[in-house]
Amino acid sequence: MATILITGAATGIGNLTAHALGTAGHTVYAAMRDIAGRNAGHAQELIDAGKQHGQDLRVVDLDVTSESSAEAAVRTILDEAGQLDVVVHNAGHLFVGYVEAFTAEDVAHLFDINTFGAHRVNRAVLPHMRERRSGTLIYVGSTTSVVTPPFLGPYVASKTGADALAQVTAYEVGQLGIETTIVMPGPFTQGTEHFPNASHATDTSRAAAYAELDPMVARNEQATEGLFPAGVDAHPRAVAEEIARVVGLPVGTRPFRTVVDFSEAGVEEVNGVMRKAQEEFVTRLGFGELLQVKRTQN
Repeated sequence: MATILITGAATGIGNLTAHALGTAGHTVYAAMRDIAGRNAGHAQELIDAGKQHGQDLRVVDLDVTSESSAEAAVRTILDEAGQLDVVVHNAGHLFVGYVEAFTAEDVAHLFDINTFGAHRVNRAVLPHMRERRSGTLIYVGSTTSVVTPPFLGPYVASKTGADALAQVTAYEVGQLGIETTIVMPGPFTQGTEHFPNASHATDTSRAAAYAELDPMVARNEQATEGLFPAGVDAHPRAVAEEIARVVGLPVGTRPFRTVVDFSEAGVEEVNGVMRKAQEEFVTRLGFGELLQVKRTQN
């Protein structure tokens, strides 16, 4: 069984993943901000669930926008558990609105969470994984980086940036025995706090200039629900189950990408074409070995 860190585990996909991995028998560190304050209830819920079901569910304070917080959380895990095998990069936030109305500071703040947050956590955990020459990085990405829906501009940009960092990081850490999987959820309108807690543009005067589009924005959730086939239970627990499945696979067999999408957006087909082009290009560069995780003799 593995020792696993999950960021953004207070609610939604992160919380569901903590429960799924705990059920599978892993030692799970569910990370969230301010476990003694705003998230005290969420932290206690996980601890109580672990006790009730005989699972090793633990919580750790981690703010992905703080390098010192990420380093402190990883030190805590290593001090308690002795090792860290898997990191699930899940922490994220949603912006909804018109691109022009988001200030550069708004967009920078979102990138600080959705893009740079995973990088900070990687910088905290990779020295340990590099020393052991093993480990798995799992990124909760988004199909929006392929389908580019309207009215989510800064979010799409931040998730696309995070995806690119994950890919290039994978080339490098793979040569040190560290695996990467990018899990790409499609849209969900239930089971997460994404839409209810979404932020909006701070430049309200610029937003007002697009008022004629407001009815489209207002029916965004309804339009998303209309993408799901009748009778399908489009719930994010499916993402948690897929992450647990990937973690449970033997070393060397984990997929580089996997899609959990009930909207039938064709993302798997796009991924296949893109991966083929990437592999051919990197091979032509003479760096084909970077496409495979290097196994080391222990």
